[in-house]
Amino acid sequence: MKFNETNLRGNYLISFDKKNDERGFFGRIFSKIDFNFLLKEKTISQINHSLTKKQGTIRGLHFQRPPYAEIRIVFCIKGKVWDVAVDLRRNSPTFLQYYSIVLSEDMLQAIFIPEGFAHGFQTLTPNCEMLYLHTGNYNSKYESALNALDPRLKIQWPQRITKRSKRDKNHPMIDEDYYGIDII
Repeated sequence: MKFNETNLRGNYLISFDKKNDERGFFGRIFSKIDFNFLLKEKTISQINHSLTKKQGTIRGLHFQRPPYAEIRIVFCIKGKVWDVAVDLRRNSPTFLQYYSIVLSEDMLQAIFIPEGFAHGFQTLTPNCEMLYLHTGNYNSKYESALNALDPRLKIQWPQRITKRSKRDKNHPMIDEDYYGIDII
């Protein structure tokens, strides 16, 4: 495995080794030993799987507030997505900046999203499936989100937006008093 830190401290693009043969390929996508320097004392406690049917759909930008903030490791296992992580850490030099990368079923890559980040993606093909490894269990009282179209974030979505959930459309825009998340 190769871990390459992005322009956002603590956010990593992960590339996996794979062994190819006439049957296809085999690759390890998680090993506690390899991820230990990032997870530290945390463990993966929840794995989620999503299907997004329509190309151009945006999901996100979702996160859990402390004390239920969580690390996510996100993979695209079918199709192709433009994946986005936004730094919400109050004292971070990259506060409200984002990192984006294309993830697809053809690339054995994932994005490591630390606590204090929001996450979302836009589907670049129909029928995209995503796999999410989480260090925390979902808690509805601490779920939150940013509006993916917030002009303050300046995210340039790569395709025409064809679908967003009603809930995602209704997330408020960031105001001038937004101070972010304190992560200890």
